Amino acid sequence: MTRKFICGGIVAGASLAFYSCGNQADMQKAPPPTPVAAYVVREENASYYDEFPATITPLNEVEIRPQVAGYMTGIFFKDGQHVVKGQKLYEIDQQQYRAQYEQSIANLNVAKANEARAQQDADRYAELAKNDAIAKQTLDHAVADLQSAKMSVEAAEANVKSVETSLKYSLIFAPLTGTIGISQVKYGASVTPGQTLLNTVSTDDPMAVDFAVDQSQITRFSLLMNRKTSPHDSTFTLKLPGEYSYPQPGQIYLIDRSVDPQTGTIKVRLVFHNINQLLKAGITCNVRVQNDVGQKSMVIPYKSIVEQLGEYFVFTIRNNQAIQRKVILGTKINGNVVVRSGIQIGDSVITEGVQKLRDSIRVSVGPPKK
Repeated sequence: MTRKFICGGIVAGASLAFYSCGNQADMQKAPPPTPVAAYVVREENASYYDEFPATITPLNEVEIRPQVAGYMTGIFFKDGQHVVKGQKLYEIDQQQYRAQYEQSIANLNVAKANEARAQQDADRYAELAKNDAIAKQTLDHAVADLQSAKMSVEAAEANVKSVETSLKYSLIFAPLTGTIGISQVKYGASVTPGQTLLNTVSTDDPMAVDFAVDQSQITRFSLLMNRKTSPHDSTFTLKLPGEYSYPQPGQIYLIDRSVDPQTGTIKVRLVFHNINQLLKAGITCNVRVQNDVGQKSMVIPYKSIVEQLGEYFVFTIRNNQAIQRKVILGTKINGNVVVRSGIQIGDSVITEGVQKLRDSIRVSVGPPKK
């Protein structure tokens, strides 16, 4: 009886152990492969753009200030108008200057009349002196009076020119062709020579764009300036505020004469044709300078990069496993990035599902998400 009980217990225990092992095997069954998408590494032309903060400025700009005092009696333009060199802009009260001019002309005429009389006296006394008909002292006085009359004429002529210049300066003309700003004075305003700012005129086509580059790039930009380019060369482009890409490419106008010792940078100036007057002085923008390295490089999607403690990694696929590799990156180009080392041409780099991966995990490659 006891023997049968022991045998039955052994059989039951063996059955329980077998059942338990079967459940544990099911629990330890491997998880399914992680779905991912991949990109096959290949060589591409690594052409990208460097961006520099810049400021738009006129190639030429002149502040208009009066050269004579008086009250403003005429404004002959509209604020913001395009003006032509020599166009009349302002008029300062001319009454006092015109009166002074007329007075100076009268004084000149008097001086010339006195000169003519003194010339006649000197000529007459000279003839008499030839015959010893007058004292030599009388002739000397006549010659001295003639010289004094001539100097009076010269002084009167100089005064006429001075007053005429003041009269001329009472009218103010555009010093160059361009756009004039908002007038800083109104009708009737009193202006002071050299102090009162009337307005500013600046050239508007082409416009200059100034930006600073590190002194290490002087050679690069010097070569770009000396390179022959076509009008449609897109080496230099402009990005205006609001992420608006200006449609007209630019060219290097000049590189400044010296490096700023405080910043170690040098100023570069580009010129752009001002289409539809979109470029306004003072706008801050970004200059995009094409950087074509002239050779092919490995380029992969930037979303495949994993950053850890300042180092960069990617996952490649080998034998249906995700293998983590450290990479050295180059320049970022839009949504891609140049890889200098760490992978090879033809490697499959995982681009989707990266956040779920760890080294050596099994993966299944599918099409990328749209």
